[in-house]
Amino acid sequence: MTSRKASPPADRRDWLAHAKRVVVKVGSGVLSRGGISLHRPTMAGLASALAGLRTRGMEVILVSSGAILAGMEALGLTERPRDLPLKQATAAVGQSHLMRAYEEAFQPCGQRVAQILLTREDLRHRGRYLNARNTLFTLLRLGIVPIVNENDTVAVQEIQFGDNDTLSALVANLTEADLLVILTDTEGLFTADPRRDPSARLIPLVRPQDAVTSFCAEEAGSAAGIGGMSSKVLAARRATTAGIPTVVASGLKEGVLEAILRGAEAGTFFVPSRSRMQSRKRWLAFASVPRGGIVVDAGARRALVSGGKSLLPSGIRTTRRSFRAGDVVSLVDPEDREFARGLANYSRDEVEKIKGLKSHEIAAVLGHKPYDEVVHRDNLVILENLQATADTQR
Repeated sequence: MTSRKASPPADRRDWLAHAKRVVVKVGSGVLSRGGISLHRPTMAGLASALAGLRTRGMEVILVSSGAILAGMEALGLTERPRDLPLKQATAAVGQSHLMRAYEEAFQPCGQRVAQILLTREDLRHRGRYLNARNTLFTLLRLGIVPIVNENDTVAVQEIQFGDNDTLSALVANLTEADLLVILTDTEGLFTADPRRDPSARLIPLVRPQDAVTSFCAEEAGSAAGIGGMSSKVLAARRATTAGIPTVVASGLKEGVLEAILRGAEAGTFFVPSRSRMQSRKRWLAFASVPRGGIVVDAGARRALVSGGKSLLPSGIRTTRRSFRAGDVVSLVDPEDREFARGLANYSRDEVEKIKGLKSHEIAAVLGHKPYDEVVHRDNLVILENLQATADTQR
């Protein structure tokens, strides 16, 4: 998808007027209405609303929590499991129950659904990322509503998304959605926790430059789930940084999706960045994990960040960890801060041999010169403006 260069619309109605592909995330707190089992009428209402969007010609992807909740219901548990083996066993029991409940909810609407289970590892690997993307696009083309959840039965800490708010932002980026809607059990983002502070006010609009994390540091998820408002704000930042408008609103209010898409003042609207990030750069910024690192000098950093240039060997100081040509690498400044991420055209051994050289000297050292650049600007994403959202592991 090409980048959007137009000036940002004046209000949320302009942003939402042309939305054709929508990712909707619903959490366990909504699906249970605060209880410890699935609330079927709520699921039926959600299914009816999503099917209604489909009849309007929109493509809809649902990111749904609830496998552990459904497993608790099936197993007669009254508390959320704490240890990992029991969580995974409960999720294994619950995922089929959850999908059966969704099939029953969508059946009166004549809408078919499909299950997609993902782990972070599926999105870190470029080939698996593209395969997941192609599967989702095929389901949408067939008129099916994909229901995406984390594969809790196999996910361990190293490959967990952490919560489905994060997963929903990654799915929105993966599918280049026009809108992300995060449905929760509160009206949106407040100046304080409205359950504790009666003077708390709803924040209707958050711009990219607004600092709002201080408003959501105090709470945790519901008894049925794990994500609190902090994770929703972080997910919204991930999506809006890539150019996707995001709304956090109450999933307990009837007609909320229709209201949002009308441009009504429902929930908190997170204004996206001016332009959309290209698909490859979305993956680099939000899903990839670097295999190695390249330390550059201050001049190279300026050229990359301010000049939009490619990384040439002349600006390289040293390398870190082994990587091959085609691997994702971190670009690190002299102060040891990762500021960019990209695809390496050369292996670590080759970069070590050509670091500090001019591009025309590469062939004499390596015996070949497939590229002038170590990292081309088209395969590079600057993380400075994404620092709060990028998964900066190094």
